[in-house]
Amino acid sequence: MSVKISGLQKLEKELEKRFGKSKVRTISDYALKEGAKVFVKELKSQFESFKDTGASIEEITISDPMWIGEARTVKIHWRGPKERYRIIHLNEFGTVKNPNPPGKGAIARALRNAENAYRNTIKEAIRRGL
Repeated sequence: MSVKISGLQKLEKELEKRFGKSKVRTISDYALKEGAKVFVKELKSQFESFKDTGASIEEITISDPMWIGEARTVKIHWRGPKERYRIIHLNEFGTVKNPNPPGKGAIARALRNAENAYRNTIKEAIRRGL
């Protein structure tokens, strides 16, 4: 089942005309950052269940808003001295020798659990900005 939304580009142009492109981008960037914080909070709680040193939790990082294609995006990634970005995928998907690690699917669960809170945070941030 899919939904087709029409008039979105017209709405964007109207908002830009009323508030200006820079104000709309500022509001959008703020909303993306706030939404990312909500997701990171849920992600950290999912990672607590299989924490050993806590390095994977400490190295979760939120990027600055950027353009990817035609969409404004914020990336959640792992950066730090212990280089956990190298093994996060092993916890998420497992390996041949350990197909079901304790943290298997933690990122997917965090995405699913934080979806409604993320949307509400985005809506509220936009409402505050306008």
